[in-house]
Amino acid sequence: MKVGLIAGQGSLPQAVVKGAKAAGHDIYLAQIEGSLIPGLDGKSYRFGEFGKMTKDFKAKGVTHVCFAGNVARPDLTKIRPDFQTLKRLPGAIRAARQGDDALLSYVVETFEKDGFEIIAPQALCESILMPSGHLGAHKIESGERKDAEKAMKVALEIGRMDIGQAVVVCNGLILAVEAQEGTDEMLRRVVALPETIRGKSDNRSGVLAKMVKPGQEDRVDLPTIGPQTVRLASEAGLAGIITEAGRAFVIDREEVAALADEMKMFVVGLPPAGS
Repeated sequence: MKVGLIAGQGSLPQAVVKGAKAAGHDIYLAQIEGSLIPGLDGKSYRFGEFGKMTKDFKAKGVTHVCFAGNVARPDLTKIRPDFQTLKRLPGAIRAARQGDDALLSYVVETFEKDGFEIIAPQALCESILMPSGHLGAHKIESGERKDAEKAMKVALEIGRMDIGQAVVVCNGLILAVEAQEGTDEMLRRVVALPETIRGKSDNRSGVLAKMVKPGQEDRVDLPTIGPQTVRLASEAGLAGIITEAGRAFVIDREEVAALADEMKMFVVGLPPAGS
């Protein structure tokens, strides 16, 4: 098959490319207002050029479309749409007002209506999914499990409301929930909190949980952690990070494990919620 990869920022698109090539698939890259990955056939597109993108996909023989990487929510009132995008803009605006999940679902359905099959990133780079159990040497301690359980519960609740995917809990106190700023900026907010209510490098406490939103379009937006997540969680004094095994991406797994060991933190994939 030939995959049209609609790529945002971050390391996930490169992992998808590597996995797709290893499986013998051809890639056409559609980079959203960014730098192209060297060595790939593709173009950079701005928001509002989805009609042009679709035309190029069909001309290149693309059969499957994959979404990977971070893309900032656009201001739909300020984009310069091509004709095909213009016809769909009212629907996109209505969906955007319902939340990110509704907007993502609308975009996915648009490509499906154009005759493309949507393929999830995890189908092309399954090897970077979070495994069950711990990465690295440090294990979650019994005293941290209450924070972990509360963080997972709250993450599911804010996910159900389409607010975000991540939560930080320390000694039973909710220190931060992720919204539009993303996980990194949320963790920077925790770093700025007084050390009296969060952990420190010499006395770690608290847990970051990243969970799939209930009912979300998981072919597009699985939670992702990587080395930067570990670094920022360490700066925030956290004891560790939890995700759902098989339902989150771990970018540069070996580096994540090494950093977690260095910082004396745990990183663990727990059974998916409800399993």
